[in-house]
Amino acid sequence: MEFFFEVLIGGLLAGVMYSLVAIGFVLIYKASGVFNFAQGAMVLFAALTFVSLLERGLPFWGAFLVTLTSMVVLALLIERAVLRPLVNRPPIILFMATLGLSYMIEGLAQALWGAQVHGLELGIPDEPLEIHGMLISQFDLFAAGTAALLVIVLSFLFNRTRIGLSLRAVADDPLASLAVGIRLPRIWAVVWAAAGFVGLVAGLLWGARLGVQFSLSLVVLKALPVLIIGGFSSIGGAIVGGLIIGAAEKIAEIYLGPIIGSGIENWVPYVLALVFLLVRPAGLFGERAIERV
Repeated sequence: MEFFFEVLIGGLLAGVMYSLVAIGFVLIYKASGVFNFAQGAMVLFAALTFVSLLERGLPFWGAFLVTLTSMVVLALLIERAVLRPLVNRPPIILFMATLGLSYMIEGLAQALWGAQVHGLELGIPDEPLEIHGMLISQFDLFAAGTAALLVIVLSFLFNRTRIGLSLRAVADDPLASLAVGIRLPRIWAVVWAAAGFVGLVAGLLWGARLGVQFSLSLVVLKALPVLIIGGFSSIGGAIVGGLIIGAAEKIAEIYLGPIIGSGIENWVPYVLALVFLLVRPAGLFGERAIERV
């Protein structure tokens, strides 16, 4: 039983890492209805910029602040130069625009910092910590704490501040928000800047776990089942979805892997996502769309 709980807790903590990427998607989708496929490339750009600045002699917090500034500027440029001119276009056009952006951001990262693989050390031990006979990764515990703090900050920002109230109004009805004087470009700029910050946090944690390499941008694929299960418009749903995916894939790998075959954790999340699409398409915390026919 202790081994089962060890696997379960390890899966839950691993799922938090997926949630960090999914939160970036939720922020932008909630405010503008755009599925930002370039979020994975933003995670890569943040990690690669940070580790490259460290290797060039900048101290940790100096590299962090410079990278944060670059992520905010990058996010604002994307919103201003690419997505704002495409407002009110069909969703497929916006999706294809972000798909193209993902390759552009990866190319920009390669042009600036090169394509070599980097190791990233954040000073967080990845040694197992024994708790009641169970071995739990200290790094995963730190990532879980970071995600919890991030959710608290974002929840306060969007529920207790004027900008947050404006964001919720824009998410509910953009046209009505314009009618009462809310400036949509300003709200979108704030959301994209927040998504850039989330991309930086996710990039540092994922870079420390997997190494900073161009395959890091594919972490976006791990976030898709999380979004489908939790809902595209809920930050809390992103956390819950990540916990479900993380626990399910670890338990399936340990207990079903010897029967079905290894590598089961790579496709079990998509099976769960397919089930949710058939049973509850909006996800656990998503808002159901009701349209008159």
